[in-house]
Amino acid sequence: QVQLVESGGGLVQAGGSLRLSCAASRSTFNAMGWYRQAPGKQRELVAGISIGGITNYADSVKGRFTISRDNAKNTVYLQMDSLKPEDTAVYYCNARSGTIATMTRTLSGSWGPGTQVTVSS
Repeated sequence: QVQLVESGGGLVQAGGSLRLSCAASRSTFNAMGWYRQAPGKQRELVAGISIGGITNYADSVKGRFTISRDNAKNTVYLQMDSLKPEDTAVYYCNARSGTIATMTRTLSGSWGPGTQVTVSS
């Protein structure tokens, strides 16, 4: 059973930055990424990255968030800049054997416990 350990959430003012990290207990995941879920809303993909470095972003975060990956450390990162109150949510790390294209269609794979990101106005 793979474990995903997230860190880096917290409280920040609008316009600020946070960096999330997620370390997997084993390698060989093709796609890794981050989803978020706000109260009363469905879980949505924020960003995904393939083992080869191909990325995919939600339109709402393009130009503000950057996903990266260190395959040697089995770790994925999410740099979040110019944060807005509407970015407030629980952020979940995801890792799967499927492609990043599947990340917009299914909620499969392994999940971290989630980390809270709160952006105050």
